[in-house]
Amino acid sequence: MAHSHDLSADPRKIERALWRTELGATLRLSWPLALANLLQMSIYIVDVIFIARLGEEPLAASGLAAGLFGLVVWTLASLTGAVAPLIAEAIGSRSPSFRPVRRATRMALWLALLAGIAGMGLSLLLGPVMQLTGQETAIIALANEYNYVIIFSMIPMLLASVLRNYVSALGRPVFATAITALGIPVNALANYAFIFGNLGAPELGITGAAVATIITAFVTLGAYVAIILLSAPLARYRIFYRFWRPDWQRFWLILRIGTPIALTVMAEAGVFSAAAFLMGRIGAAELAGHIVALNIAALAFQVPFGVGQAATIRVGYFYGARDPKGIKLAGWLSLAIGTGFMALTAAAMVLVPETLLQIFVDPSDPANADLVRFALQFLVLAAAFQLVDGVQAVAAGALRGLQDTRVPMWIAIFSYWVPGFGLAVGLGFFTPLEGTGVWIGLATGLSFSAIFLTWRWILRDRIGLTHR
Repeated sequence: MAHSHDLSADPRKIERALWRTELGATLRLSWPLALANLLQMSIYIVDVIFIARLGEEPLAASGLAAGLFGLVVWTLASLTGAVAPLIAEAIGSRSPSFRPVRRATRMALWLALLAGIAGMGLSLLLGPVMQLTGQETAIIALANEYNYVIIFSMIPMLLASVLRNYVSALGRPVFATAITALGIPVNALANYAFIFGNLGAPELGITGAAVATIITAFVTLGAYVAIILLSAPLARYRIFYRFWRPDWQRFWLILRIGTPIALTVMAEAGVFSAAAFLMGRIGAAELAGHIVALNIAALAFQVPFGVGQAATIRVGYFYGARDPKGIKLAGWLSLAIGTGFMALTAAAMVLVPETLLQIFVDPSDPANADLVRFALQFLVLAAAFQLVDGVQAVAAGALRGLQDTRVPMWIAIFSYWVPGFGLAVGLGFFTPLEGTGVWIGLATGLSFSAIFLTWRWILRDRIGLTHR
C-alpha cells in the first residue's frame, strides 16, 4: 500500500524537480544578462552625468540626439539579435556539427556591418526631424554637433551586440556582464578627458561625450573578440573562420526573423522618443523632468528585458529539442520572474521617489525645482506601467524563442501607436493634463501590448507555434 502511495506522489515530485531545475537555469541566464543591461544603461548615465555639468541646453540637445541614435542602434541590434534563437535551437537539437552555430553567427556579423552603414545614414536625419518638431535653434546646433561624431560608434556597437548574443546563447552570459562593466570606467575616463580637456586631451565640450562613446564601443568590441578567441568553449565554434564565405540561406533567415523584432523595437522605442519631442513642445522643464523619470523607468526595465532575453534562449533550446512541456515551463517561469521584479520597482517609485531621483539630479538644489516637480509626477505613472512593461517584454522574449515574431510586431505597432500615442497626443495637447497626459498614453500602449502578447503565449499550442 505504502509503495503505491509513493508511485502516485512521484509525478508531482518530478514536476517540482523540473520547475526547480528550470528556475535555476533561467535565473543563471537572466541575472548576468539583466546586470549587463543595467551596466549598459550605466554607461549612458555616465554620459548624462558629465554632459549635465555643461548646463541645461547641452543636456537637452544630447537627450534629443541620443534619443534618435539610441533608437537606430537598438532597432538594428534587435535585427541581428535574431541570431540568439537560431543558436539556441541548434544547440537544443543536439546537432553534432558546429556549422549551424558558426554560420548563423557569421551571417549576423555580416548583417551588423551592413545595417550599421545604413544606420549611420538614418541617424543623419536628426537635423530635419528637430526642425520639423519645432525645437529651439541653439539646441538643434548643439545636437547636430554631437550627432555628427557619435554615429561612428554604431558599427562597433552592432558587431559587439552580435558577439554578446553568441556568448549568452552558449551559456556564458557572465562574459557579457564583465565586458559591459569594463565599458563604464573606460567611458567615464574618456568623458572626463575629452569633455573638459583633462589628461592632455583637447577640450571638446558636448562633442567630447561622443568621442568617449566611440572609444568605449571599440574597447567593448575588442574585449568580445579577445574573450571568444581565448575561451575554449567559445573558440571551438571558430566563428571567425572563413569569415568571407556567405551562407545566404541563413542570412535571409536572420533577416526574416529579425526584421519583425526590429520593427517591434522601433515601434516601442519610437513612441518613447516621440514622447520626448511632445514634451519638448510643452516646455523645457517638462522635457528635463520627463528625461529623468524615463531614465529611472528604463533602468528598472533592464531587468525584465534581461529575463526576456533569457526566455528567448531557454524557450529556443526546448523548441530545438521539440519539447512542448519544457517550452511551457521556461516561458511561464520567465514571466513570473520578470513581473515579480517589476512589482518591487513599482513600489520603490511610489514609496521613495526622491531617493531614485538622486541617481540623476540633486532634488534639494533650487535650480532643479521645476524639473524635480515634474519628474515626481511622472514617476507615479511610471510605477503604474512597470508591471505591464515587464510582462510585455518577457512575453515577447518567450515568443521569439519559438521564432514567432511577425504577429507580435503587429501587436506592438498597434498597441503603442494607436491607443498609446493617440492618447498621449490627445491628453497632452487637448486637455489640462499636458505632460501627465503623455505618460498616461505611454502606460496605455504598454498595457495593450502586455495583454495581447500574453494571450498569444497562452494560445501557443493551439495556434501551432510549438510545432515546426
